[in-house]
Amino acid sequence: MDNKEIFHNLQAQTTPFPIGLEISRAEGLFIYDKAGKAYYDLVSGLAVTNIGHRHPKVIEAIKKQLDIHLHVMPYGEFIQTPQLELAEKLNEILPANLTTSYFVNSGAEAVEGALKLAKRYTGRQEIIACNKSYHGSTHGALSVSGNPVKQSAFKPLLPDVHFIEFNELAELDKITTNTACVIIETVQGDAGVRIPELCYLQKLREKCTETGTLLILDEIQTGFGRTGSFFAFEQYGITPDILVIAKALGGGMPIGAFVSSKEIMDCLTHNPMLGHITTFGGHPVNCAAAIANINVIQEENLVDDVHEKGALMNQLLSHSLVKEIRQIGLMLAIDLENEEITQQVVEGCMEKGIIAFWFLSCPASFRLAPPLTITTKEIETVCGVICEVFDSLG
Repeated sequence: MDNKEIFHNLQAQTTPFPIGLEISRAEGLFIYDKAGKAYYDLVSGLAVTNIGHRHPKVIEAIKKQLDIHLHVMPYGEFIQTPQLELAEKLNEILPANLTTSYFVNSGAEAVEGALKLAKRYTGRQEIIACNKSYHGSTHGALSVSGNPVKQSAFKPLLPDVHFIEFNELAELDKITTNTACVIIETVQGDAGVRIPELCYLQKLREKCTETGTLLILDEIQTGFGRTGSFFAFEQYGITPDILVIAKALGGGMPIGAFVSSKEIMDCLTHNPMLGHITTFGGHPVNCAAAIANINVIQEENLVDDVHEKGALMNQLLSHSLVKEIRQIGLMLAIDLENEEITQQVVEGCMEKGIIAFWFLSCPASFRLAPPLTITTKEIETVCGVICEVFDSLG
């Protein structure tokens, strides 16, 4: 079998029509196919490679750790320097109540741990999430993802999960003293970059405090500079009780975490012990990569001009074919007339060497989320090409 036959027949598929681009290598802003064609990666592997592909300092940290040790014991038993240094680094950049990190393998697993933590700490069972949200595909994460189409084939899901409308103040009255937690994306990603009003998140924080409900903020897509601050919640003057991170945390390596106070997190250690456990969570190589990734963002001041770069993309993509652009930092959703045109734009961009992508829950829009390292000149180039694709369809 050739590679494409193996891909389609021996590797499990997620859709009947995968893109099927055969990758040779990736570097910085670019992904290269087997024929040597370069593609601008304008989605950062879906908000993962915020500092670009294979940043030299991340590669150096990975190689260094490879010479020391790989997996030695499931998470939480042995003292491992990369885990300690990453926990300390996160403690430095997060608010005072988010001191204690639990390292896992992915965003979905981080969501699972956060939900369990909230139920265990509060002794309550009710969970409130938002319609059109996306938190992952495992059973627990899917249960709090507000997409009935994606849920329907896998029921029954978690009981006592209720959904409210995102950014609707009146809906906050559904949070009561029976609610263990509210889980919400600071900015809804898969729904098509839905940006909340300042007063909404502040009132949400007040309601959770008033009712003793834990606020879980999912910053899996928005974290590590994507929205113009290290974490999106910083722009809203609030702090969660539990923070969920992944994707861009590892600089291209698979790692996630849920972070809370020591008081809250300690309840997973007793009644029962091992309240959450993971074999490969906090893998030393991935932790080393994550430390280097955060250092790069800080040392290269990559967050400083994210707002300006995003605003420039917004301006340059103005076109008669575009119905609306929702943008915060370098996180954009471009609304078109319908799903068919969106598909044509994504395919047209691919032909011209630009990787754009669609949204699961917003099919008439496509997403752009380039690495934070993209330059103004590169933004002008790629937006010009995208507008050429618009012109061909308009």
